[in-house]
Amino acid sequence: VQLQAFGGGLVQTGGSLRLSCAASDRTFSSYTMGWFRQAPGKEREFVARILWSGGTTYYADFTKGRFTISRDNAKNTVYLQMNSLKPEDTAIYYCAASKSWGVRATSYDYWGQGTQVTVSS
Repeated sequence: VQLQAFGGGLVQTGGSLRLSCAASDRTFSSYTMGWFRQAPGKEREFVARILWSGGTTYYADFTKGRFTISRDNAKNTVYLQMNSLKPEDTAIYYCAASKSWGVRATSYDYWGQGTQVTVSS
């Protein structure tokens, strides 16, 4: 599965961005999709994941209702809507695909190239 993430950019504190991740594989709908992020000097951390059916989602505590993950299996695309962005959300955001349903990066088999999100104060 090839994944391509896009939609990052520079936004002011309190702003919004929607990240998208397009998958090349027709079996996309069978994968759990996750978003992770990595800030400079920090380890990659889990952000959110959505199961293959789209009905079950799980978020990291720091999202606190600000982020929403969704997917459109007909378009082979997963989204991450990010609202009320803070400077500490600045990171490279990665999408990933997994045949399981975990939140650890090691649970994910395929990764996109990442898209930079920068939130200015």
